Amino acid sequence: MCQWWKRVELTTAPPAVLTIAGSDSGGGAGIQADLRTFFACGVHGMTAVTAVTVQNTLGVTGFTELPPEVVAAQIEAVAADIGVRAAKTGMLASAGIIAAVADACERVHIGRSGSTPFVVDPVAASMHGDPLLREDALDALRRRLFPMATLVTPNLDEVALLTGITVTDRASQRKAAEALHAFGPQWALVKGGHLWTDPECVDLLYDGRRFVELPGPRYDTKHTHGSGDTIASSITSALAKGADVPEAVRFGKEFVVRSVRDAYPLGGGVGPVSPFWRLDGALPELELPELGL
Repeated sequence: MCQWWKRVELTTAPPAVLTIAGSDSGGGAGIQADLRTFFACGVHGMTAVTAVTVQNTLGVTGFTELPPEVVAAQIEAVAADIGVRAAKTGMLASAGIIAAVADACERVHIGRSGSTPFVVDPVAASMHGDPLLREDALDALRRRLFPMATLVTPNLDEVALLTGITVTDRASQRKAAEALHAFGPQWALVKGGHLWTDPECVDLLYDGRRFVELPGPRYDTKHTHGSGDTIASSITSALAKGADVPEAVRFGKEFVVRSVRDAYPLGGGVGPVSPFWRLDGALPELELPELGL
């Protein structure tokens, strides 16, 4: 038997983390990005698939939703047997799926009314601008999922859809954070990656009392597919390992900064961000870095 195989034997299971999201056939975003981020963060990834997209690096050409009752059944199945230490959402596609997710999460105590941290990434469109959310679903997000959320993590395009606020500078970013927090989440994170006029990439965290600015470098690359999924899933991983929200968001920010730095070209369009920096030099003996929390 190879020596490195013995090094990954576990006496206890790692924290189990659930992603409730759509499948990306190109592997750059969605549940595929979540699962590889979970692996790099040292947690066990589970899935409740909401939709199957037809996409590649050039864009999304279609998607098929799963029946809401099937989405709910996936959540309840893993919660009943394995347990869920933390959960996140991604593409939810429709108001019917959002309602089913909210009801199922309430039944298994995921979210603010229970004991399990819940990160809501309100995915509304692909980075190419292709819609991933039915028009009737925005209100369902605001009414049903945001009040349950430990943290919401919209990008600026999603902020505009949800609040009507177009973020043009750091002052309007603060107004957007306040508007998002008014929908009921414990914390709101307004990501600044799409604020191209700012030389830095500043994410803003807000809990209704204090603002926390999280600056980061802006890299000259078009390969940012899956960056939103990656920061949300790395934050969720940190929450599953016991970090508080500001600590988890700082970890997620650092994780996605390094993932964008190491993004790679793929196909003929926009390549994915890469969590492989966590494995650099570690594969021969599988000695993964610690979270450092």
